[in-house]
Amino acid sequence: MMSKTKILFVCMGNICRSPTAEGVFRDKVKLAGLGENVEIDSAGTHDYHIGRPPDGRAQDAASKRGYDLSDLRGRQINAKDFEAFDFILAMDKDNLAILREQCPPHWQHKVRRLLSFSRHFTDLDVPDPYYGGKAGFDQVLDMVEDAAEGLINEINDTNGLVTKSSV
Repeated sequence: MMSKTKILFVCMGNICRSPTAEGVFRDKVKLAGLGENVEIDSAGTHDYHIGRPPDGRAQDAASKRGYDLSDLRGRQINAKDFEAFDFILAMDKDNLAILREQCPPHWQHKVRRLLSFSRHFTDLDVPDPYYGGKAGFDQVLDMVEDAAEGLINEINDTNGLVTKSSV
């Protein structure tokens, strides 16, 4: 039996990119048959939107692809997260730098960029769609969906599993 893998997705305000990643990954994990073995959350490096639902545009874009983000609420990362989670995945280099600055040295290996798991995107930054149009939210979904598959493969490899998505 595999141990529970805990994943935290992090962006700036926790209303666009990181809740999108949480919602997408939640569904991908279920499809892979790993639902009981993976814990997923998201947070922001800043306290701008604590308690607020994801941006309506992020919810609309996700909904069009079958993902429901409506139950998610913004929160800020805290010191306990660095110990509690196995993967702390930043959406871009700026949030990665903030996380690395806050993270105790013995947990630094957990902090990475989400797109380090991507198979198709070479730029490791998921761009913030907040000030742009609808296309930005679709681009975020494309990037997150791709990285989610790579992350599931990493979890499978780490735990020696063959799941529905890795067959």
